[in-house]
Amino acid sequence: MPNRLAHETSPYLLQHADNPVDWWPWSDEAFEEARERGVPVLLSVGYSSCHWCHVMAHESFEDDTTAAYQNEHFVNVKVDREERPDVDAVYMEAVQAATGQGGWPMTVFLTPDAEPFYFGTYFPPAPRHGMPSFRQVLEGVHHAWTDRRDEVAEVAGKIVRDLAQREISYGGAQAPGEEELAQALLGLTREYDPQRGGFGGAPKFPPSMVIEFLLRHHARTGAEGALQMARDTCERMARGGIYDQLGGGFARYSVDRDWVVPHFEKMLYDNALLCRAYAHLWRSTGSELARRVALETADFLVRDMRTAEGGFASALDADSDDGTGKHVEGAYYVWTPEQLADVLGPEDAELAARYFGVTEEGTFEEGASVLQLPQQDGFLDAGKVESIKRRLREARETRPAPGRDDKVVAAWNGLAVAALAETGAYFDRPDLVDAAVAAADLLVRLHLDDRARLTRTSKDGHAGANAGVLEDYADVAEGFLALASVTGEGVWLEFAGLLLDHVVTRFTDSESGALYDTAADAEQLIRRPQDPTDNAAPSGWTAAAGALLGYAAQTGSETHRTAAERALGVVKALGPRVPRFIGWGLAVAEALLDGPREVAVVGPALDDPATRSLHRTALLGTAPGAVVAYGTPDSDEFPLLAERPLVGGEPAAYVCRNFTCDAPTTDAERLRAALTG
Repeated sequence: MPNRLAHETSPYLLQHADNPVDWWPWSDEAFEEARERGVPVLLSVGYSSCHWCHVMAHESFEDDTTAAYQNEHFVNVKVDREERPDVDAVYMEAVQAATGQGGWPMTVFLTPDAEPFYFGTYFPPAPRHGMPSFRQVLEGVHHAWTDRRDEVAEVAGKIVRDLAQREISYGGAQAPGEEELAQALLGLTREYDPQRGGFGGAPKFPPSMVIEFLLRHHARTGAEGALQMARDTCERMARGGIYDQLGGGFARYSVDRDWVVPHFEKMLYDNALLCRAYAHLWRSTGSELARRVALETADFLVRDMRTAEGGFASALDADSDDGTGKHVEGAYYVWTPEQLADVLGPEDAELAARYFGVTEEGTFEEGASVLQLPQQDGFLDAGKVESIKRRLREARETRPAPGRDDKVVAAWNGLAVAALAETGAYFDRPDLVDAAVAAADLLVRLHLDDRARLTRTSKDGHAGANAGVLEDYADVAEGFLALASVTGEGVWLEFAGLLLDHVVTRFTDSESGALYDTAADAEQLIRRPQDPTDNAAPSGWTAAAGALLGYAAQTGSETHRTAAERALGVVKALGPRVPRFIGWGLAVAEALLDGPREVAVVGPALDDPATRSLHRTALLGTAPGAVVAYGTPDSDEFPLLAERPLVGGEPAAYVCRNFTCDAPTTDAERLRAALTG
């Protein structure tokens, strides 16, 4: 019989709707139930494409005996971390503080007042490698709650007090300058892996936000080392197993330092960020590899991640059926030499194995290999490569596909809108721009209410119940600003302004300028979450700073520029110390140091070829964080276009800082020179 999760919209929660565990969604009613019964709350947090979440569910939550014990002694609450990042952030901070590590599934035991007192992540069904079994943990917590309640209350109270003292106090400081950005670059250089690209050791994550900083720093200063780190990292990732060599798109991370074996789940935010980063790398260098990867990743997003309503799904699972009914990580993606031969025949299979690095021993498990490109381009002619890839793609499509989490997350769709709009504009792919517009339309239609407040998620055309958090407002605004620059439609600038007004009034501390991840009027948790550091995507804090700065550049709003500058104070403090974890903040700081530059492109009509040439040139400028307004002289949609006339009746471009402009030009080459570095 389905439990209370049967009525939820989260695919992750619905995966647990038929568990024998009597799950509750996160709600006041769940904690009231715990008070009435006098039992603790077992909070389990995960997400639909999480491999170990599936493992623990199968081993423990689907087990009738374990579930019966849970139901008798606990109120069990299941949370999708992608729907409730605020809940996840608060308790993950406690887990990491107590254990020194974190991860999902996250398992936390709470008092009926939501105060945590015991923590963990995955627990096995039997003791293993010094780790207690899940049943042992349940029994130990139950006995502690029953026999030592005062001690439990004391521990919970101390944890809550400790969390309350972790307030970020860097807001309001000055934005970083030349010195801090140079120190950040030096810090990245020390952590850079010159043999393999990327930063640090295994596991290795795509450093999307750091790449954006490096490209902007090079554009502003000419530092060749910054460009080399970005270019080499992008090449190593694109040639590695973390990149899907047949279908495009990136897996979540590499389990090794060489980018060979990925954790196979594909996330919307990773692919949106990397699509944009590779497009920007092409813009800076003209790299054919960067062009190919940007377009293949964009095509992957539209082909495999787009929902029927025009938005983009959250993730593809790492696991899929291996053909025997068993769900295995990576089964959809890996190949043996025998499988290549079955599809290609012996001669082409031998060529494909050499080209993609498929060996008899395998690079993954049980003799299977993850496809990569260990050889330099030119080993096979382009026609043969495309023939092999096409046949392997067609064969792979007959395999059981990984599951898809179809919920639409506002923030990640904002990132996708920005990536597709810019990639479509750079490479003359209006279909990609159309896809960006469709996703933006969905966000306005379904996620934005009549007070311009965002809903975090939707699914199947129905908005969820959870309020948007800071990253939603910031990343959707970022997407709208990119769309405004690409399309010349000022309505997107207007929508961005509505969202950013909420950032200023509801998410920002008026005294310090610090930002919070939840609005002042949001549900009150044991702590108001606040984190300026990047995780898998830009932090809400620095994403907001970037969108605020871009909006100010488009409109001349001092309110929004001041808010951006104050928010960047945290980057001045953290950038030189932990540059890997505040890359987007460093990228925004580069834009601030450069102005950012504002480009007004005016023409007699938007479809006029000379006007379009100037507009495309403006979009391809590498000046950090430059904004583009595009329209006719009489347009009132972009403040930047006001009093910017044609020149001699011809289309013209004005390059400005703080609305003070250089002499206009009608020549695209001159405009390109004005926006290069």
